[in-house]
Amino acid sequence: MLKAIQRFLIIVLLVVGLLFLGYQAFLYNLVRERLPTGTLVADVNVGGMSREEAAAAINEHYLAPITLHHLEEQVDINPRDVGFNLDTEAMLDQAEAASGEVPFWEGFVEYLLNRSFDATKVQLIAGYDQAALRAQIENVASFLDKPATAPQLLLGAGTNYTPGQPGFVTDVEASLPAAEMALYQADPADRQVDLVIETQEAAELNMDVLRTQIEQVMTNDGQGLLDSVFILDLATGEELSINATDAISGLSILKIAIFVETYRKLDAPPNEYVQGLLYDTAVQSSNYGANLLLHEIAGEANTYLGAELLTESMHRLGLVNTFLAIPYDANAVATRPSTYTTPANSAANLIFEPDTARQTTAEDIGTLLSMVYHCANGGGALLAVYPGEITPDECQAIIDLMVLNDEGNLIRFGVPETVRVSHKHGWDEVTHGDAGIVFSPNADYVMVEYLHFPQGDFLLHDYSFPILRQFAQLTYNYFNFQEPYTENVVDRALREAAAREAEAAAAAALAAETAEAENPEGEADTAVTPTPAP
Repeated sequence: MLKAIQRFLIIVLLVVGLLFLGYQAFLYNLVRERLPTGTLVADVNVGGMSREEAAAAINEHYLAPITLHHLEEQVDINPRDVGFNLDTEAMLDQAEAASGEVPFWEGFVEYLLNRSFDATKVQLIAGYDQAALRAQIENVASFLDKPATAPQLLLGAGTNYTPGQPGFVTDVEASLPAAEMALYQADPADRQVDLVIETQEAAELNMDVLRTQIEQVMTNDGQGLLDSVFILDLATGEELSINATDAISGLSILKIAIFVETYRKLDAPPNEYVQGLLYDTAVQSSNYGANLLLHEIAGEANTYLGAELLTESMHRLGLVNTFLAIPYDANAVATRPSTYTTPANSAANLIFEPDTARQTTAEDIGTLLSMVYHCANGGGALLAVYPGEITPDECQAIIDLMVLNDEGNLIRFGVPETVRVSHKHGWDEVTHGDAGIVFSPNADYVMVEYLHFPQGDFLLHDYSFPILRQFAQLTYNYFNFQEPYTENVVDRALREAAAREAEAAAAAALAAETAEAENPEGEADTAVTPTPAP
């Protein structure tokens, strides 16, 4: 009896097992057209999926955003935005081709065990636009980077110096490989990108900062004008040059060379006559006085010879772009050159439109001023080139002479009133300029500045003077950033103009009072002028 029961149970189990296998075979046959168990396409398990389902699963992984991490911030990038494309059809074709080679019974066993004896793996086939990915990273960087800032020299009242600040920027090229790798990852954890961020130290205050600030003034206020600027730190020799080697009109600024040559020719301190000429030329910018000083340079009453000797001397000093071919307010003569050819005016494309009779460059004038400064301190090229012909005391006399110049207030209005400025201004219809030595609290420096109106008929001082004064204020604040000059240069000019008008009015009132005191009755002069005989 027991054996009969056992046989019955075994038969039942066999029948049930066969029915189960049959049912599973039926189910397997239904899904045999699907991808085999354990099939990996681009690291995505698509086993048991139809072609459409597999394509959707692959797209779900690879078209999901990659995340760029920028310090504490994160930004998602859509792969489609960087031209990422999947060749899904090619990958699934490979998977289906591999699955077609599996025998029915092997596939059925793998189906039953839910594992593959020989898993099919298909590599990712995809591409992207590297330029588009770079552009996306650059765009993120443009919003989230905080580059280090250079010091700022500001204008107007208030704080005129802002120190530079440290910052950080994205290294786009270094970040690109990690972002590219993330595009090809199926695991969301691997689609995270830490951008390469570089820290930057705050920039030190340097001449490049001053250059940027001057250029910014020209951008904001230049109104089509061209500038030529030369700045020299007389202690360190550091220079700033903006169009400073281009030929430009000499103007009355060339009278600095006349002062140097006059003192070089003198064998004793100037007498009252020559001292008067020097004063009129320096302070009143007298062309007549300048031409008479050329007589002193020539040793005879010949302004043209004086101009020729001055030019030769400037060239001997290395100032080869500086010349005075025709004296001031004079005409060309057949026996003398009417102009000179120089390296500066031989350039293919001249920036400025220099006067052919009197020329220089901002660099030449600045170098000459530095020679005078160093000569006054017992050294420099003037004493080396002309030993015994000019002395430190004479160079100091030139500096003191030009300190008396309280006209043409361009550099002077850009510095505090207590600061000594030894300068010579000059202008014509289309070019305005000033050149001088500034004895500031923190440093002595040379500044030469010009503005030129290209192809213009007349340059209004209302346009040029405020710009040139801003240049001077920025330069002063560069050398004295801890104690900047904060008065608005326009306000300074208006204030001093009002003071001069008040002084002139007071002088006129005093003259009227004096006249009234001398003639208290206010009687008219009754003297009769006799009528001349015919």
